[in-house]
Amino acid sequence: MGISLLCSPAIPRVFLFSLIAWCLLPELALAGGVTRHYKFDVKLQNVTRLCHTKSIVTINGQFPGPRIVAREGDHLLIKVANHVQNNISIHWHGIRQLQTGWADGPAYVTQCPIQTGQSYLYNFTIFGQRGTLFWHAHISWLRSTVYGPLIILPKRGVPYPFAKPYKEVPLIFGEWWNADPEEVISQALQTGGGPNVSDAYTINGLPGPLYNCSARDTFKLKVKPGKTYLLRLINAALNDELFFSIANHTLTVVEADAVYVKPFETDTILIAPGQTTNVLLKTKSHFPNATFFMTARPYVTGLGTFDNTTVSGILQYDLFPSKTLSTISIKKFPLYKPVLPPLNDTSFAANFTSRLRSLASFQFPANVPHKVDKRFFFTIGLGTSPCDQQNHTCQGPNGTRFAASVNNVSFSLPTTALLQAHFFGQSNGIYSPDFPSSPRIPFNYTGNPPNNTMVSNGTKMVILPYNTSVELIMQDTSILGAESHPLHLHGFNFFVIGQGFGNFDPNKDPANYNLADPVERNTVGVPSGGWVAIRFQADNPGVWFMHCHLEIHTSWGLKMGWVVLDGKLPNQKLLPPPADLPKC
Repeated sequence: MGISLLCSPAIPRVFLFSLIAWCLLPELALAGGVTRHYKFDVKLQNVTRLCHTKSIVTINGQFPGPRIVAREGDHLLIKVANHVQNNISIHWHGIRQLQTGWADGPAYVTQCPIQTGQSYLYNFTIFGQRGTLFWHAHISWLRSTVYGPLIILPKRGVPYPFAKPYKEVPLIFGEWWNADPEEVISQALQTGGGPNVSDAYTINGLPGPLYNCSARDTFKLKVKPGKTYLLRLINAALNDELFFSIANHTLTVVEADAVYVKPFETDTILIAPGQTTNVLLKTKSHFPNATFFMTARPYVTGLGTFDNTTVSGILQYDLFPSKTLSTISIKKFPLYKPVLPPLNDTSFAANFTSRLRSLASFQFPANVPHKVDKRFFFTIGLGTSPCDQQNHTCQGPNGTRFAASVNNVSFSLPTTALLQAHFFGQSNGIYSPDFPSSPRIPFNYTGNPPNNTMVSNGTKMVILPYNTSVELIMQDTSILGAESHPLHLHGFNFFVIGQGFGNFDPNKDPANYNLADPVERNTVGVPSGGWVAIRFQADNPGVWFMHCHLEIHTSWGLKMGWVVLDGKLPNQKLLPPPADLPKC
């Protein structure tokens, strides 16, 4: 069924409201794709890892969840039915959601969560995007088990800007917790201290042989000599950026966050939570009489505890196309291990990210805003809040509670959806339109921390007229120690036009901006002890979340929201909410 059928007059009246809205989108109706239907049943499933069996929240009983495959221009209808006691919402990470913010997914931002026994139809079109993204739960810490790949193929007949690979393989990194992650974050928020860490990292849900009791739970990538494979790397881990490498093999980076980049070779990938990276793996021309570890471990910049373990999979060559080597013969081969950078190798991180450049070609241009309408300077980092436990001492610094903030505002989610409040003109008492465009009290952001580390709290938003061109500087702070922060912006891609260490200098640093071919992303790492500059065009009406993709920092308040007002034309306006939008 094509999208144009949605505008047929022979439609039941119950769907008329939302379908009228879809008929207002000629560019989506003419996108030339097909309609794809998916059913997501949120259900409990017993899963065993590290010899530990527990019941986890899953989609369709799968861990990781099912793979969504579509093409650019396709229309997706994904019905999510909640059969567990937890409230749930699903975010389609990186999808622009042009005029369809109701389908974006963050709980209490664009929708109320789907309650037990209820369902919601996520209804959106993939417009002007192709590449690797992913979907995940967007409420509390449920995305620890509720996540999966979202793969967007080019339109039929449109080739990749590189040689067609022999095979495409998603590799999605995650974390395994013997404890219930919901209890982990609940305890952390109750005590004000840092959370307990995960027990293992995983590749496609499997921890690998470097962990206890996990030799059989190992992802194996079986390859043929002399072939090129496209590996679709996704970091769905909750709280850790990761280094990744395959022993004795070079990777060619060709895409980041579902945007093609100028190809470059590297032995190691750095990928933050919320980021995706496509790489080409060219296998050896002859059978190597060896097997090879592919491993990932954290890149660490903060002062808190972390999961200091290594996940591993195995790259295994098949000798003959029609035969698979026996387990006995494989064990006779040497097993090579890659050498990953040191845990705190910020120099590698900076060098790797600086190599990412847009294609900036005629077919795939880099439409960087050159004229800037509004400039913002956001400090990003940790802080503290007063201990509110009577007769007890909290477990944060000096008996306080850990907090996190943007421009010293620790964001408080409301109990109703921000997008509904905006759309129906009922924002009073829900949010205020006075998010500070710069720190109210400037200080030496990466120098000695100020004496007062307390944050303020509030639900403050930035209001942008439609099509405003925005430049945003995000500055890490050393208030509780410098730390890298992967910031994710919903509803938009942005261009990373500059980055550096120390305090941003508005008089000198803009001279070094890259406005020709900057990488285009939806999630960017604010360097530890440094800054990053991005630009984007606010051409998507609605309410859009921006937050650190380290889940603990989001839980502590490192998040904020943008309200983009409607434009004048029909295709510049937020569509009305669907009839089945969940209620709070």
